[in-house]
Amino acid sequence: MRYVLLNLLACPMCRSFPLRLYVFEEAVIDKRFSVRTPFCDLYCARRGAYVKDLQVGELDCSECVRHDITWGILHCTNCGRWYPVIDGIPFMYPDELRVKPRIRGKEDEFLKKFGDRIPPEVLERDPLRQARSGPTQG
Repeated sequence: MRYVLLNLLACPMCRSFPLRLYVFEEAVIDKRFSVRTPFCDLYCARRGAYVKDLQVGELDCSECVRHDITWGILHCTNCGRWYPVIDGIPFMYPDELRVKPRIRGKEDEFLKKFGDRIPPEVLERDPLRQARSGPTQG
């Protein structure tokens, strides 16, 4: 997943934009890209700010597009939900699917691997916290 994707994503439950990104692992592509600056039209996820609030000199878009986020979390600061980025793919399912065993299992594995790196306030505000703490249901 590239930072530029956050210029397009909103929370699937409350539609809030932008989502906050916590990067746990990323890869840097060994290639140079020629892109216009600003590359993102609304939100710069790498800087965590709206493009209109940044100076052109603060943006290094040709460097930004080289970064591929492999593991991380997308957090909706409005409703408190979080969505894992697993092997570069954002898993942004609605609540009714996130409690299903297959999806929940992936999120549980993610929590085992990165739970200690997730800010406590992210997990505390999670509306699905109760569903996660109970046994997996079929």
